[in-house]
Amino acid sequence: MPRYQQIARQIKQAIGDGELAAGSRLPSSRTMAQELGVARATVENAYGELVAQGWLERRGQAGTFVSPSATATASRADLASSRPQGAPMPFQMGLPALDAFPRALWARLMGRRLRLQTRYDLVMPEATGESTLRQAIADYLRFSRSIDCQPEQIFIAAGFQAAMRLAVRTLAKPGDGIWLEDPGYRYVRPVFADAGMVLHPVPVDDEGMQIGYGLDNYPQARFALLTPAHQSPLGVALSLARRHQLLDWASARQSWVIEDDYDSEFRYHGKPLPPVKSLDGPERVIYAGTFSKSMFPALRTAWLVVPQQQIAAFTRQTRHLPCTVPVLIQQTIADFLREGHFWRHLKKMRHCYSERRVWLENALSKEGFEVVPQEGGIQLVMRVQGDDRERVAKARAAGLAVQALSDWRITPEGAGGIVMSFTNVVSEEQAQRYARRLRQAIT
Repeated sequence: MPRYQQIARQIKQAIGDGELAAGSRLPSSRTMAQELGVARATVENAYGELVAQGWLERRGQAGTFVSPSATATASRADLASSRPQGAPMPFQMGLPALDAFPRALWARLMGRRLRLQTRYDLVMPEATGESTLRQAIADYLRFSRSIDCQPEQIFIAAGFQAAMRLAVRTLAKPGDGIWLEDPGYRYVRPVFADAGMVLHPVPVDDEGMQIGYGLDNYPQARFALLTPAHQSPLGVALSLARRHQLLDWASARQSWVIEDDYDSEFRYHGKPLPPVKSLDGPERVIYAGTFSKSMFPALRTAWLVVPQQQIAAFTRQTRHLPCTVPVLIQQTIADFLREGHFWRHLKKMRHCYSERRVWLENALSKEGFEVVPQEGGIQLVMRVQGDDRERVAKARAAGLAVQALSDWRITPEGAGGIVMSFTNVVSEEQAQRYARRLRQAIT
């Protein structure tokens, strides 16, 4: 689709969602072109098409405005067709703020890499990941997360599931037990089940995974996977005492801890606790991270930091499970990190998410909902009474992409809730509209 038509569809979607009310003034074509990183003529073509269709109207030197009749005359088919492919649904999980990523900067970095490519960049890439990216991640972790590691300890994979598959193929054997947070990230469980491992659900409370419960019930487990910085989905942090308890168990049993440092960059109140990996004297921790939430999911780029003594074993395994992230993507991420753009982007996102979370919390509270307090992350949990799956089914039928907390549980016991994201709630007014739609759908 031509770029001007993409812009036109985005504007129609904004009008349909109520983000652009009737009579609203649009930015000048020059300003819009600068914001989007396109030619001014491209924006003029988009505006012209919408004027012809009756969505916009020109008012001479006053500018371009949303037509007063646009929202009244738009049919459901018009609004459905105006949603760009891949556009986030209200409350959709797993997405960062897509509108806030510096796409023009990213395009310049990638374009520069393309121009500087040599014929040697066309050969078979490194199975363990591009060396420039591994060095950039090592530098970032050393200064931001107090993890002292070398590039050789870092392995790049095409997404979190691929990283877990590499770890399992290297270290696990059928029949090994693994502690999993309950409730916890459900989409990785098939990786362990397919490897013949035994899944041991461990409850989560206000201090994170209940390590004592795991010791009492599954002391012989060989692995533990957890999100200590910001538990997914409840948002609690693993207490310092339990971190030491976990490391003591791993050292005594020669077991492995897989630390998914989920959402560690996005904490809004208080000082974050150090990652478990930074306390790992026995070297029993496999540290995992991804750029999906901090940058954007289409990168499909994750990494593992493995102990020194396991470098050779992981390297051998990459002959069968090589890194499949395109070299151009890896090199561009490396430039994004090395030149300081990643730091600036995270700083901007912390402010953005803090504001958007408050918008949605306040809107939900006004509609009579109870939000579980959290100190960080890019999602929230809302308490509900009764069957949360039934309520979520009604909300999803109304076009709201919420999830039931019960679907994140391994065991059926536990309070119900509704899990949702606030990252793509772009205004206080939109948050209020979404909250109102949710109340109307489920009550």
